[in-house]
Amino acid sequence: MLKHHSPHLLATLEALFVAFLWSTSWVFIKIGLQTLLPLTFAGLRYFIAFACLLVVLAFSPAKAELRRMPKRLWLRLGILGLLFYAGTQGASFVALSYLPAVTVNLLWSFNTVIIALLGVLFLAERPTPFQWGGAMLALGGAVLYFYPVAIPKAQSTGVLVALTGISMHCISLILGREVNRSSTVSPLVVTVTSMGIGGIVLLAAGLSLEGLPSLDLRACAIIAWLAVVNTAFAFTLMNATLRTLTAMESSITNSTMLIWIPVFAVTFLGERITPKELVGLLLAGLGTVLVQLRRLPRGQPGAS
Repeated sequence: MLKHHSPHLLATLEALFVAFLWSTSWVFIKIGLQTLLPLTFAGLRYFIAFACLLVVLAFSPAKAELRRMPKRLWLRLGILGLLFYAGTQGASFVALSYLPAVTVNLLWSFNTVIIALLGVLFLAERPTPFQWGGAMLALGGAVLYFYPVAIPKAQSTGVLVALTGISMHCISLILGREVNRSSTVSPLVVTVTSMGIGGIVLLAAGLSLEGLPSLDLRACAIIAWLAVVNTAFAFTLMNATLRTLTAMESSITNSTMLIWIPVFAVTFLGERITPKELVGLLLAGLGTVLVQLRRLPRGQPGAS
């Protein structure tokens, strides 16, 4: 029984680790945005990460898969790159330049239910009532943590950008799940191809709209860390977990960022957490755990 469940447990732990790394990104991004413009900042991160992974792919047996990839898969990976990297990540950087990190984090938390609904419609992944209960508890905890949220009119642009990014993120996660679970190409090839397309488009957009960036030592260090560790490594690991986890499970593990980001905000950005917010954090964390405690048996719709 342990052997049967160990691949799923390992994928869950890996997804949680990725969520931890991505949570640290929010602190680095907020610091970097003090001197960098958002699109160029994001473009440099993902283009450098793409370049690093391209070197790894050059010495990997997986490079042979590129020559065998059908045009239809190239198209799907191109769309994934535009949605997940150029669209979602670009939107998150822009939103963070307009809004506090906690506000963007709140908005991003609502993708859990959207992902679940899209998974039902497009991937035939049927969450159990237990999983739905955990998802609702996690979402309720997030709402309790951030309520009430007052968004000034001056930040309305950031809200619209964040909502656009959330929509693209939900669609791209469904597409990424469908591509990865087909197992026709390795996670490395999926990541390099989609990130390369999205990163190049994002960097080109940043340079054309914002011009050449002014880079100091701190900015270079932040970009390098985000590119190599929090992007090249983390996104490859994320693609690998999508071979095992359902779209909803992946979304819920990502929702642990609701816990990590406020912790980092208190520790590194000097923000405070009230008792009400602490209760919200605990509920969100409990909901995340509940979703992982119960999976559909093999042979049922949605089993991996």
